[in-house]
Amino acid sequence: MSITGERKTEVIREFRQTDADTGSPQVQIAVLTHRIVSLTGHLKTHKKDHASRRGLLMMVSRRRRLLNYLRKSDPQEYRDILGKLSIRK
Repeated sequence: MSITGERKTEVIREFRQTDADTGSPQVQIAVLTHRIVSLTGHLKTHKKDHASRRGLLMMVSRRRRLLNYLRKSDPQEYRDILGKLSIRK
């Protein structure tokens, strides 16, 4: 269900702003998006896994809050990350 360490490192490397960046909103949104996609696939086969569904909803809410912050602080970066990750708004 979770993404592997190597995949997480690749995502961080792709979306980071500087070499030491691991916690910017862009990186957090990208990691959450990959976790959400993975968990969505799991829930398609395990329909009665309500605990994981709750975790998915919490991740989606956290990503939404980060996207709202990014939209207010840097609108161009917000549009860029929506396009890169294919997130619909």
